[in-house]
This record gives sequence, C-alpha cells and structure tokens, in this order.
Amino acid sequence: MTQPIVELQGVTKSFGPVEVLKGVDLVAHAGRVTALVGDNGAGKSTLIKGLAGVQPYDGGTVLFEGEPVSLHHPREASRLGIEVVYQDLALCDNLDIVQNMFLGREELALGTFDEGQMEAEAARALQTLSVRTVKSLRQKVASLSGGQRQTVAIARSVVKKAKVVILDEPTAALGVAQTAQVLELVRRLADSGVAVIIISHNLQDVFAVADDISVLYLGTMTARLEAKDTSRDDVVGYITGTKTMTEVEA
Repeated sequence: MTQPIVELQGVTKSFGPVEVLKGVDLVAHAGRVTALVGDNGAGKSTLIKGLAGVQPYDGGTVLFEGEPVSLHHPREASRLGIEVVYQDLALCDNLDIVQNMFLGREELALGTFDEGQMEAEAARALQTLSVRTVKSLRQKVASLSGGQRQTVAIARSVVKKAKVVILDEPTAALGVAQTAQVLELVRRLADSGVAVIIISHNLQDVFAVADDISVLYLGTMTARLEAKDTSRDDVVGYITGTKTMTEVEA
C-alpha cells in the first residue's frame, strides 16, 4: 500500500491523572475510508480533536504526507488540508447553501463578495460528489433534510480542497434512505482521492463503506483491520475487549 497521507505514531493525551490516549497509532490513506470505532470512553473524540488541532497531543508523532508536523491549532490542521465535519455540522440555518459552504472564507471581487464565483465553486463541489438531491444552491439550510445538511457539510470540505476529511457520526439520527445517501456520498468522497476517517457506532454503516477499521479500547489501538478480512463479531470482540490481537496488523 502507498504511503499514508496521515500517520499517528504513539500519540498520548492525559487530562490531569487520567490517561486517555496511551501511545496510539493510526494511519489513513488517500482514496480509502478508515473507520474509527470503539465504545464510549475509548478515546475516539480525543484522538480526532488532536488531529484537528483542537486539543494538541501531549506526545507522539504526527506525520502528514510523510513529514512530521505540529498541530497546535485548528488553523494549522486546516492549512494542511485536514477538515472535520462534527456531529452538529456547524451550519447556519438562516444562510443558504453557498453562504454556508464559504462561511469564513468568502471569495472577494472589488471589495465585495463574489457571489457568482462562490456559486460556481459550490456547484462544482456538489458535481464532484454526484449530488443530485439539492434543488437550489440558494435554499436556506433551515429547509434542508438531515441528509441534505450532511451533504452540504461534506461538500464544504471539497470546496476547501481537503486532503483528509474526518466525519463524526455522520449518519446519527438519520433515517434509512438518508443514511444510504450519506454513505454513498462518503464513498464518492474517498473515490475522489480524499482520505476519509469516519467515527461511527453503527457497524452496519462501517461495513457498508469502510476499507479499513481501527478499534480503540480504553485509549489503546487494539486492532487495525481491512474490512473485507474481518467480521462484525470480530470487531465487536475488539470493541468490548473480549478479543485481542497479539500483533496489530498494519
């Protein structure tokens, strides 16, 4: 397999006396979906917040495209091309799709917003992901369904030319049809060459879309598996700690 676009080596994080990450390794490759799974309290959120620059790691090494980097602020992660779509999506209901996709990084022309340029770029981003469920780019986000909102949040990362997109529970609270729509979108995002890391408790969704599965258990990476070579029962065993690997596979 080619060099990972992101590689964490032995990262640690503590909050006071509580050791949350205990020397965790993680890799993510361009064009592949890596599922990060684990029970509540396993350290998934802490691991991702460190990669996003929100809560810097205490120790360990972060490699981006093979080079060591420091991530002490979200802007540093964003400059590298690491984008996070959090569970709350961070969308503004009173703004339309284009305005949300460019919020905080509006295109300017002659001292004012270049609405035409932004709309064209937003349309290209949705076209790249083969999105056909949005009727108008000028729809207010308040009028969108849960699946459409998730689509806008993911497409925003395409506009930002992200190389790594982290999705936090992207199908939570979605119905069956909307979940299928979002999972198809995740697959297309990876197929466009982006490294996708998806956090999910839903193993059905994980096996529907993931190429690789990394399992955290109490702050330790207990398994790294290819989805095609494992089963739901095995993954549940790693998540609950009833199954261990003597050697974590690369």
